[in-house]
Amino acid sequence: MTTARVELPPKILGVFKEPRGAYLYRGVYGGRGSGKSFSMALMAAIWGFIEPLRVLCTRELQVSIKESFHAELKAAIAAYPWLAAHYDVGVDYLRGRNGTEFLFRGLRNNITAVKSTAKIDLTIVEEAEDVPESAWLDLEPTVFRQPKAEMWVLWNPRLDNSPVDTRFRKRPPDRSKIVEINWQDNPFFPPELDELRRRQEAMMDPGTYAHVWDGAYLTKSDAQVLAGKVAVRDFEAGGPAWDGPYYGLDFGFAQDPTAAVRCWIKDSRVWVDHEAQAKGLEIDATTDFLAQLIPGVQQHTMRADSARPESISYLQRHGLPRVVPVAKWPGSVNDGIAHLRSYAEIVIHPRCKHLIKETSLYSYRVDRLTGDIMPDVVDAWNHGIDAVRYALNPLIRQRDSGAAAVRIQGL
Repeated sequence: MTTARVELPPKILGVFKEPRGAYLYRGVYGGRGSGKSFSMALMAAIWGFIEPLRVLCTRELQVSIKESFHAELKAAIAAYPWLAAHYDVGVDYLRGRNGTEFLFRGLRNNITAVKSTAKIDLTIVEEAEDVPESAWLDLEPTVFRQPKAEMWVLWNPRLDNSPVDTRFRKRPPDRSKIVEINWQDNPFFPPELDELRRRQEAMMDPGTYAHVWDGAYLTKSDAQVLAGKVAVRDFEAGGPAWDGPYYGLDFGFAQDPTAAVRCWIKDSRVWVDHEAQAKGLEIDATTDFLAQLIPGVQQHTMRADSARPESISYLQRHGLPRVVPVAKWPGSVNDGIAHLRSYAEIVIHPRCKHLIKETSLYSYRVDRLTGDIMPDVVDAWNHGIDAVRYALNPLIRQRDSGAAAVRIQGL
């Protein structure tokens, strides 16, 4: 008998101590660096190696395969040659030689398709914090029709008493195994990530740090840059009363994502109705990616980070002819923040989940010794927000120019 060895954090091993079918639900929650997504992907791939399974991988919003569990599964499979030999990993599919099949579906726009999916042996719900109660009510009766069917749930806690929090943390179901795991519980926590953790611990306010790294609920803080300004609600933009649309683009670098937005102005409010954000996005794939997610991006002026002139030049020649660099000046970030805070509200459509998260985490630095909120902004959780600043850049300049003119006239 051939055996294989895999390494997992001990808490994850405890979740899988019992065989398939022993539980209806297995779940892990916690902060960044815990290894929970990779570990759960690895276990799903192993189960699919042992026997043929039909696995549904789902989340609240999935507009492309890049925003699915596919990337985690691909990485887990590639880490072990015997798994890599077993699976055919395509751009938008994943199949095992024994008939195992992974399906990738979003819940918000595809619930009818999900409900019609038959013979699901395993359901994996990632980023479950964002799944509303109505989706849980639709999903659960669909996926427990097969013998030994299970649901695995992964989430980073954000709101106390959110649907996933209530269902699986406050009142865990019978026949469930739910554990909390954070970076301290991960013996494979990489040193490079620990450097980032320690840097953010020194800069973030304690509440934001605890949410990001220690799996705590996100609490309101005076250190949040856009505190009290952000609202999330459905809306339909366009028409004579709406100014815009305005488009902004922040280029990714290394582990930072490329981020783009479309926004409008109406009733002294900024309205953001579309976003596109992805890590590792190649420049030659950028136009197609943005065009898929942001209507009108190829026909309108888009303002982009001027620090990447070579990228702007490439996009101008490859499908985004009206992309232009933004003007920058000393203090332009703080001027942009002041401009955003000058609006009555910044209203974000629920589909813009990356930007919604950023606005909760974008913070001023907090001194660790005194707790004082410092004037400098932490350079993190700002990619979509930077894209909004770039989109509105001419308005910010007009505001500064006007203020300068008043000062000069008053001399």
